[in-house]
Amino acid sequence: MGVGSSTANKLDKALATDLPEDERYFGLENFGNTCYCNSVLQALYFCEPFRKQVLLYDRDRRERIRHNAEQQKILNGNGSHAASGLKSAVKGVGNVINVAGNQQGSGGGSPGSASTAANGLGPGNEETLLSALGDLFTQITNQKKRTGSVPPKTFVNRLRQENELFRSYMHQDAHEFLNYVLNNVVENLNKEEELKKKDTKGLPPEATNGVSSHSASSGTTIEGDDPKLEKKVPKTFVHDLFEGHLSNETRCLCCETVTQRVEPFLDVSVDIAQNSSLTSCLRNFSSTELLNKEDKFYCDACCSYQEAEKRMKIKKLPRILALHLKRFKYVEHINKYKKLSYRVVFPLEYRLCNTSDDIEDPDRCYSLFAVVVHVGSGPNHGHYVVLIKSHGQWLLFDDDCVEPKDESELQSVFGCTQETSTSTESGYILFYESS
Repeated sequence: MGVGSSTANKLDKALATDLPEDERYFGLENFGNTCYCNSVLQALYFCEPFRKQVLLYDRDRRERIRHNAEQQKILNGNGSHAASGLKSAVKGVGNVINVAGNQQGSGGGSPGSASTAANGLGPGNEETLLSALGDLFTQITNQKKRTGSVPPKTFVNRLRQENELFRSYMHQDAHEFLNYVLNNVVENLNKEEELKKKDTKGLPPEATNGVSSHSASSGTTIEGDDPKLEKKVPKTFVHDLFEGHLSNETRCLCCETVTQRVEPFLDVSVDIAQNSSLTSCLRNFSSTELLNKEDKFYCDACCSYQEAEKRMKIKKLPRILALHLKRFKYVEHINKYKKLSYRVVFPLEYRLCNTSDDIEDPDRCYSLFAVVVHVGSGPNHGHYVVLIKSHGQWLLFDDDCVEPKDESELQSVFGCTQETSTSTESGYILFYESS
């Protein structure tokens, strides 16, 4: 799915007729192998409720830094020492804010982060992956031009600093990156909330032990339907948008006792089959599995291992439904992963009522707004692009290039009907928003 030479003319025409004046369509520069990062970031940016929350966070963070600088002024009092302290503190604030406005040419971390911490601007103001994400979203939103490209250098450097998995220049997995970003945002929000609580109690920031990470795929297990247990899991805007619940039911075939475990999720990974549909894949996801032989289930009622039936069902739907099509399969006899370029048809509008029998709000309608596409024949090489629907217009974001696309072209990323096909463009992560 390449970008042609007439891209600029096509995009200008779409901007003039179909797209709103206040929306920005900026590509992201590739730093060697960061197409996996760029494609997911674009999907999250055009997930409007997520973008709104990140921008609000970024605005509040800047206001908090300014407020802390004013508090520093009061604490320092009058005199040359106070003037020097305020000058240094305000300089730190300016550096933090300039990351969003002048990211081009900036190096690794925010130059203001060190001075911010040194000048006592308060806990939670140091640079994090979330603050870098807020800087990037704000930078794009505040662009005077409607199109162009920006280098997400601060974000990428911070990502590589925090997780060695993304430091190499090898091909990375977009789904793993999505998991990490959502998990990291949750962790940072919870940590900042804990720091605020400790600060209000007069405890030093060092007194906190941090907050354990919440898996973006499976989350923290919630046993049964006890609301008290659910309250133990800190909620953030990520949960408000992406969190749903899976019901894991196991029925003992000896005593008929049913054991249920409810697990939150932020995305769902589904196995795929050749010449299938998203609906059939989700039905298979919720199909009954027999546990027997060496896989028998330990039944508490029987106090022994018994044959059982196990079933995983979507119980509660999220506002944003992220579906990961499992296109990379480990093949034991060749001892490596293989890409499954199977043709899987996914709809533009979707209801999950046909995939689970007791799902809450089964008639909820979802609209497709982003498709992360893997281009290539294998899991260890290739390229990622993303198709985005913005205000009724589909666009292709291929790193720093942006090109309008017709809705009918989505069929080209369903996959291949034959494994011998030369086409390698396959939908990998689907993003649906509840209407």
